[in-house]
Amino acid sequence: MPFSDRKFRRSPKTAPLIPQRHHDDFSGESGFEGASFSGAVFNLSTTVVGAGIMALPATLKQLGMVPGLIAIILAGVLTELSIDMLLRFGRASKTASYSGLVGDAFGGAGRTLLQVCIVINNVGMLVVYMIIIGDVLSGTWSDGVHYSGVMEEWFGQHWWTTRSSLLLLTTLLVFTPLISFKRVDSLRYTSALSVGLAFVFVVITAGITVIKMINGSIGMPRLLPELVDQASFWKLFTTVPILVTAYICHHNIHPIENELKDPSQMRSIVRTSITLCSAVYVATSFFGILLFGDQTLDDVLANFDGDLGITYSSLLNDVVRVSYGIHLMLVFPIVFFSLRLNLDGLLFPYAIPLSFDSRRFFLITAALMGFIFLGANFVPNIWDAFQFTGATATVSVGFIFPAAVALRDTHRTATKNDRLVSWVMIFLAVSSSTVAISSDIYSIFVSDRGVWS
Repeated sequence: MPFSDRKFRRSPKTAPLIPQRHHDDFSGESGFEGASFSGAVFNLSTTVVGAGIMALPATLKQLGMVPGLIAIILAGVLTELSIDMLLRFGRASKTASYSGLVGDAFGGAGRTLLQVCIVINNVGMLVVYMIIIGDVLSGTWSDGVHYSGVMEEWFGQHWWTTRSSLLLLTTLLVFTPLISFKRVDSLRYTSALSVGLAFVFVVITAGITVIKMINGSIGMPRLLPELVDQASFWKLFTTVPILVTAYICHHNIHPIENELKDPSQMRSIVRTSITLCSAVYVATSFFGILLFGDQTLDDVLANFDGDLGITYSSLLNDVVRVSYGIHLMLVFPIVFFSLRLNLDGLLFPYAIPLSFDSRRFFLITAALMGFIFLGANFVPNIWDAFQFTGATATVSVGFIFPAAVALRDTHRTATKNDRLVSWVMIFLAVSSSTVAISSDIYSIFVSDRGVWS
């Protein structure tokens, strides 16, 4: 049996199921007494509020304000329901990991498939994080227009202000020390800071929007989607993978729960975190689409490079971009943590825990970091990355696998409500992903035909 799939035992002092190993067995460090409620909320919230928030205003541009905001809230509700399934069925199967839960229900093949999906999802998200960080620091191109980065604005164009140079420096000076921790709770302070920086972005965006509304310089955004032909209708479904990606955090649920001082708090932690993140998402999307309207870009950060029409516009632009760039730098190690664990479980399922093998830890970390760095330099934009990972691996990790485990119901604990919700999640995941992928292929085909005609 793979080490990560070993069973739980019950503690005589507490009702919740706890791992057979001590807390320090998960981290390779001694003297660790368990993570706190607040630390777990910050770590989980940081997992959720990543790059997806930057694409949400663009989803409102596609869907219209009313359907878009409703879709964001519904995505949060479904995410909480799917995580609740993972927690309840995980305790029933007495496993210490998401892959162990799926392995208990579907065997080794199911566990391997889940780990592959988590690896694809997390690699895709981390590539997106680096793309946005590159956009913030060195600028980006959209529709033939160049949007300057802060380093380019401050120091001009030099070899060390190019995208690849700045990403390399970020990797060496920021990512390398943060991804070297062997325990997720070690990141609780950087996670708290990253959540605070996300609020800075929301507050500044809301403040700018309110000032412009008072000045009468903001028009009314579209409340409903603009449907001019069949293609525009199918294009609406391409936003679903973006919404799923925005909330994905399932891969970090068990690592965070395993380190808790009181594992029975995990459901409250999830509920608190999802509520907090949903509020941030709704506020960001609402004020972002009000502020930029139909000019909203796929990465809304790129909109903060010109005159906002208010006093201190340039300063506010820089504060917004730099603060969110730092936020993503602090989110990066949280997602990387579960990526490394799942890749290690995929490649070395019967080896000792990764935290006890420094050589294996270093090699996997270096290989993953190098691959992500190359991906960030060659993937054109975040919408392309979100579409690929969101429509495939992300919906599988977030909806299909939790629903499949509930329907499989190996330990006979599923309720009628579990089965109903599971079928709804599978239907939404499969149908929306199929339509999103088909719509993308159709758009590429039409674009290519237009070029050659």
